[in-house]
Amino acid sequence: MTKTVLITGGAKRIGKAIALDFAEKKWNVAIHYNKSTDEAEDLAKKINKKGVSALVFQADLSIGDQSEELMKNVVSKMGNINCLINNASIFERDEVKDVNLELWDNHINSNLRAPVLLTKYFDKQLPKNFDGNIINIVDQRVWNLTPHFISYTLSKTGLWNFTQISALALAPRIRVNAVGPGPILPSSRQSLEEFKKQSMSTPMGKASTVEEISKAIQFILSAEGMTGQMIALDGGAHLSWKYQDFTE
Repeated sequence: MTKTVLITGGAKRIGKAIALDFAEKKWNVAIHYNKSTDEAEDLAKKINKKGVSALVFQADLSIGDQSEELMKNVVSKMGNINCLINNASIFERDEVKDVNLELWDNHINSNLRAPVLLTKYFDKQLPKNFDGNIINIVDQRVWNLTPHFISYTLSKTGLWNFTQISALALAPRIRVNAVGPGPILPSSRQSLEEFKKQSMSTPMGKASTVEEISKAIQFILSAEGMTGQMIALDGGAHLSWKYQDFTE
């Protein structure tokens, strides 16, 4: 039986790479998006040519009831979901001195509350005789705190803690793990030169790649004794106080 994966934020960047890799592994792919309609539809067309099924699902996960609606829509159109990748995220800068309610709510709702709710509904839809996997895309900075990106960092730190909590709560039927990227792709605030400087400031002197993220996910799926863990793919950034965050 062909398995199905739901990838939130699956239309672009890391999410797109993950989706394509699952398709290569002959999984059906549910591509969630919020505003990236064209990118999601183009990706689905590409995946459908690989002999598996891909459908797109729009939802604004910052709105509470959208998580449940997303899960219901995917299950109704694609059947039960075997794997959930909580990848959708917002990433905006704020500091302790200028944190505001709008940024706080946006980060917490999208980056933490939505994965928590999706985990709940994933468990609910999974048949009792099925084993499932949840993989949360976190961030290496949960192991290497900085005084910047306060709301974002707290949302991702919360998601990392929830990864461990839910791993305990849902074992042995559902395994819950995380991947913590460092520099992978330039952010919207970075020039290519700034991204290169950031990557070179890691102990490994280079960025990780979207392909490495996909390989880590496939490893997690194959490692049946692994739960409540995070793989940091960050060039060793989480180990080094010299790492510089070029995200102005």
